[in-house]
Amino acid sequence: MKFIHTADLHLGKNVNGFSMLEDQRHILFQIGKIIGEQKPDALFIAGDIYDKAIPPEDAVQLFEEFLEDVSGMGVGVFAVSGNHDSAVRFSFGSKLMRKSGIHFAHPFSGRSEPVLLSDEFGDVCVYMLPFVKPASVRRYFPDQEIDSYEKAVECCVKSMGLDSSKRNVLLAHQFVTGAQRSDSEELSVGGMDNVSAEIFDGFDYVALGHIHGPQNIGRKTLRYSGTPLKYSFSECGHKKSLTLVSLAEKGNVSVEEIPLKPLHDMRLLRGSFEEVCGMSKSGDFDSNDYVGVILTDEDEVPSGSEKLRSLYPNLMSLEYDNSRTRLSVQIESLDDVRGISPLELFDMLYEQQNARHLSDVQSKYLCAMIERIRGN
Repeated sequence: MKFIHTADLHLGKNVNGFSMLEDQRHILFQIGKIIGEQKPDALFIAGDIYDKAIPPEDAVQLFEEFLEDVSGMGVGVFAVSGNHDSAVRFSFGSKLMRKSGIHFAHPFSGRSEPVLLSDEFGDVCVYMLPFVKPASVRRYFPDQEIDSYEKAVECCVKSMGLDSSKRNVLLAHQFVTGAQRSDSEELSVGGMDNVSAEIFDGFDYVALGHIHGPQNIGRKTLRYSGTPLKYSFSECGHKKSLTLVSLAEKGNVSVEEIPLKPLHDMRLLRGSFEEVCGMSKSGDFDSNDYVGVILTDEDEVPSGSEKLRSLYPNLMSLEYDNSRTRLSVQIESLDDVRGISPLELFDMLYEQQNARHLSDVQSKYLCAMIERIRGN
């Protein structure tokens, strides 16, 4: 039996003011094409289908079109809600959609019944656990002290009553301790959402969502597929992919990555203004990629964003890394400024902010401004 595992679509997401909808449409079309080629028995989507609990209409429409395409190929769909989704809204109509082989997890209600799939090796029990918090689980287990995410997830898993003689698969959306995070993920203070990997030992494969970088946690069968697209510059080094899972007899599981190619890649460029401009002519990458620039020039480049955008139309951000931005200072106040000229005062402030004095050109320009203000 074969499954394709993906997660964290974040449909409707904006990154640095750029709508990602067309990039998402492109990648969903590519996923559909891979499904047609691989002919899996099911597609697993491990949460954060949408970027917001109330997603924009065009994002909902895009997901509906995708589901129609996958279902039309005779491939089952299993999906759970993530922390960005509304579990109730997400599960609307799920009983009706089961007739088309589309299985959406309901909000956790005290127990989880598996969906049974079968092949020549017997049954595969597919369990679906949407993103849960201690508060949403506590009322179903009044005799348990559920004071952490780990306790909450542990209670949910124990309530499943796994048959260890069968092949058990789980879709879940949680942060498993040891996973490497990215900047685009929603973080909890102090790692409060950590869940131990040992909780999932009874499953033959765990399709995880929530973490955006593809990775295994301890074993190849406890896996984050990662996002199909890059959503922050901290993900520039990620190789986005789908995870293809093949289950044979009990204990025989193989995992393979299928690479994805985005409509626009995301890259971070660093150097002086002149160096960064020259990179557009190198031919090493597509200048239409989503670009973040870090300039190392000591002086800010006038109209730098506009100039760079003429070379990189999808410029997302511009920052400086120089002696001024690295300097952490507290501006000192002066109790008595008598006898200090305006130019000297400004030079003192400039030095504290930039770790250097005004240049001759800057001093000359400032003197002219002061004279104009005074009306001389």
